[in-house]
Amino acid sequence: MKKPVKKSRIPEDKAFVIRELIAPYFDVNWHFHSEYQLFTALEGRGTRFIGDHVRGFKEGDMVLTGPNLPHLWRNDQAYFEPGSTLKTHGIVIYFPEDFLRNSVFELEEFESIALMLQKSERGIEIFGKTNQWIKSQMIELLQERGVERIIRFIKILEAIATSSECKQIADAAYINTHKESEKDRMGQVYEYVMQHFQTKVSLEKVAELANLSPSAFSRFFKARVNKSFSDFLTDLRVSHACKLLHDSDLNISEVAYKSGFLTLSNFNKLFRERMNQTPGEYRREFLSSFGS
Repeated sequence: MKKPVKKSRIPEDKAFVIRELIAPYFDVNWHFHSEYQLFTALEGRGTRFIGDHVRGFKEGDMVLTGPNLPHLWRNDQAYFEPGSTLKTHGIVIYFPEDFLRNSVFELEEFESIALMLQKSERGIEIFGKTNQWIKSQMIELLQERGVERIIRFIKILEAIATSSECKQIADAAYINTHKESEKDRMGQVYEYVMQHFQTKVSLEKVAELANLSPSAFSRFFKARVNKSFSDFLTDLRVSHACKLLHDSDLNISEVAYKSGFLTLSNFNKLFRERMNQTPGEYRREFLSSFGS
């Protein structure tokens, strides 16, 4: 069976750890950890979960997550099919909460970086020219050694802190209430939903996976994801529909069906609620913005 690359701990004598990840698919485990994480996907597509936020990802996706912010980059199902030749490629940097022993960030010169790291508690997406520049720096950082390594990394943090091409991801009301012991339980739920969201998903079945009654599971899920399970499922389906509207020539009815919606009218209603435009308007705007 194919195995994804797992992250390693940061050695005590290192300020940060950078890894190049090349594998059949990214880590399938929904998780959180005490380190900050800067990740960019160079190759690979799927759905990413950051806190209470669900969105598709593809090449170029770049996100900084703060300590203990739950996340998962889950590749599309095609990456897991027997005989698949698809692969993923990414670069990840882990650095600890006490990076450079914290005190340095109390200095005036580091004020913008310190503020940015606070904002990363909700996750920060980096796009545009800033994304492209940081990606090139991360690639070079893989080969860097000595003090130049630290200097280049601080410049990366400064670029994020001073750029207007960044936005926070999770809702302002989101708080991670997960316990370490719940990682496996939530991981099973996410994995099941990702495998079945295009068909009917039974609340009873998902609750059974979590070893809870349906009513107890509903309370458990909402308290930890900041939304009901039904809303989470709808967000996932709408996110998948957006990918199909970008990347396929399927008509709107086919997009609705392949995203798990039972009726076109329900799809149109829920899509508009979340995206503030119809599926057709969304597709036209996307194609227009890329000159297609």
